[in-house]
Amino acid sequence: MIIKVLSLMRRGVMFEKPFSIKIKGNLKIGKDVQIGANVIFDGDVELSNGVLIEDNCRISNAKILDHAHLKSNTFIEDSIIGSGSFAGPFARVRGNTVMGNDCQIGNFVEIKSSSIGQFCRVNHMAFIGDSILEDGVTIGAGVITCNHDGKNINETHIKKEAYIGSNSNLIAPVVIGKKSTIGSGSTISKDVADNKLVIARSHQIEVPGWKSPNFKRNEE
Repeated sequence: MIIKVLSLMRRGVMFEKPFSIKIKGNLKIGKDVQIGANVIFDGDVELSNGVLIEDNCRISNAKILDHAHLKSNTFIEDSIIGSGSFAGPFARVRGNTVMGNDCQIGNFVEIKSSSIGQFCRVNHMAFIGDSILEDGVTIGAGVITCNHDGKNINETHIKKEAYIGSNSNLIAPVVIGKKSTIGSGSTISKDVADNKLVIARSHQIEVPGWKSPNFKRNEE
């Protein structure tokens, strides 16, 4: 294994800590690639020119295209990361996902079996599963695609430049129209047409006279 690493170093690959790298398969690397410490490569992996991989990443049967950036503690499995895109820290992309160019996949985001268009942003704590995201889609923090109904796996389709507000649930199968906005905290179970603002929340109520279970009356 260290022989493989030394061979790559002679070809110009920059390793922060060469003896911490594990290569379990076939690794193909382009020019100007930088790799941090404790990185594991499984199966057939291709790193294109200018790729940057930070510490503690694991990459299995994947292609990382030109100038993509994997931030620390990110797992990529059976997927393609587009040119100029970043993923992480603490992201997981798996299940034959194909990500377009110039995408942002942020911390604690999981993407599974999905097609992600160009210029998409999924920056915080979200689950995108069995979905199609067209170009320019923005996904807010805490968004979940509810892809499994207990028996079948269903697809979510989010069209070009749609915006999904934080803490929304998209109950598949469902289609979100082009340039539509889903208000934060919504649960969407019906298709949304193009260029619409949709808010689907329960009503907020205030209960008079309610006291916390920890409430103690002052005693004289």
